Amino acid sequence: MTHAATPGDSAAAVAEGRPEFRVDPHPVYAALRQAAPVCPMRPPHGVETYLITRYDDARAALADPRLSKDMYGAMDAYQRIFGDSSVALDDNMLFSDPPKHTRLRRIVNSAFTPRRVAALRPRIQRIADELLDRCPAREPVDLLPRFAFPLPLNVICELLGVPESEREQARHWSATVAQTGFGPEARKALEEAEGALRDYLVELVARKRAHPGEDLMSALVRAQDEGGALTDHELVSTAWVLLFAGHKTTAYLIGNAVHHLLAHPDQSAAVLRDPELWPRAVEEVLRFEGSVENATFRYAAEDVEIRGTLVPKGALVQIALASANRDPAAFGEPDRFAVTRADAGSHLAFGHGPHYCVGAPLARLETRIALATLFGRFPHVAPVTPPQEARWLAVPFPAFRGLAELPVTLDPSPLPDDRNSRD
Repeated sequence: MTHAATPGDSAAAVAEGRPEFRVDPHPVYAALRQAAPVCPMRPPHGVETYLITRYDDARAALADPRLSKDMYGAMDAYQRIFGDSSVALDDNMLFSDPPKHTRLRRIVNSAFTPRRVAALRPRIQRIADELLDRCPAREPVDLLPRFAFPLPLNVICELLGVPESEREQARHWSATVAQTGFGPEARKALEEAEGALRDYLVELVARKRAHPGEDLMSALVRAQDEGGALTDHELVSTAWVLLFAGHKTTAYLIGNAVHHLLAHPDQSAAVLRDPELWPRAVEEVLRFEGSVENATFRYAAEDVEIRGTLVPKGALVQIALASANRDPAAFGEPDRFAVTRADAGSHLAFGHGPHYCVGAPLARLETRIALATLFGRFPHVAPVTPPQEARWLAVPFPAFRGLAELPVTLDPSPLPDDRNSRD
C-alpha cells in the first residue's frame, strides 16, 4: 500500500478520510509523528485545524485549560461543522469547561462508581448470553448487529430507563448522527435525526417526571426538580450524550477486539489458556485499536504553542488518540498486538484530565464480559473473510475507528482440554 509521502499529503489523507487511510491509518500517523507532530490541516468542514499525533503532546493537550471544550466559545466554528440543530443536543459535559463541566460531571458520576458498575455484571452477563443464544452456530453471522451493538445499547438503555420497544429506533437515530457528512443530503439527514432524538428525549423526560423509576433518567429529573441542578437543555443533552457514548464506542471496541484476536491467533490462544488475561487483553485493544480515533474537538482560547508550532486563537485542535497510542516514545514495539503487554494501561483511549471518560469502568466491564463469553462459548470462532480484507468505517475526518461489518462463524466445539472458562 502506498501512503502519502509529505506532511501535507498525510494531513490531507487524515482530514479527508481517504479509503487507503481508513484501511490502515497507522503508517500515516507514524509519518506525521516524525515529520509534523503538530500539523495544520483543513478538513472538509473548512475550519482551520491542528492535528496532534505524539503521545506526550496529546496527553498534555487533553488537560490543557487553554484548549477549550466550550462549544459556545467557538460557536461559529461549531455551527460550520455540526450545523445549528446540534446545539440542542450538545449542551452537556462533553462540550463544556469548568465550572459548568464540573457541575454536570458531578451529577453523572454517581451512576458510574466502581460499586455501581460492578453491580451490573450479572445483568451484562445475561444480556451477552441471551444475544449469543440467538446467534446461529456453524454458519456466517455478522457480530456487529447481532452482538457487539445490542449488548452495550441494552445496558445503557436499561440504565437510562429507555423501554425495550424504543431502543432500536434510538439506535437508528444515533447511527445517523454518528455518520456526519458535509454535503446537503447528509446535513439534512443529520438535522432530521437530531430533531427526532431531541423530541424523543423531551418526551421521555416528561414520562419519567410523571412516573419516576429507579433508572438514571429518573434520577436526573429528580436532580433538576429538587435543586435546579440541570436546565431543560442540559437534562436532554446529558441523556443524549450518555445514550450515544454509552453504546457506540463500546460496540466498536468489542468489534475491534474480536477482529484483532482473530487476526492474531497466538494472542487469542494465550487468553483462552489463561482467562485471567482478559482485563489486560482489553487494555491492549484500547491501546492498539481503540474505538475513538480522535478526541472530540477543542479550540484554542488563546494563542498556544505546542512543540514549536503556534496554534492561533480560535483554531480547532484535534488530538489523534490512535496515533498517540502507537507512539514508540511511549510504548515498546507499539505496532505489535500483545495481550500480555505490561505498558498498555497508560494508553489515552479514554482521554486524560478533566474530560477522562466517565463511562470507562462500564466500557471495560462490558468488553471484558463480551469477549470472555464469546470466546468461552465459541473457542473456535473464525472470520468469514481474511482479517486483512476487513471493511472499516469510511467517514470524513474520522472520530471513530470501527468495522463496517464483522462476519464470523461460531463453532461451539470445546477446546481439547475443555478450557472454555469465561471472565
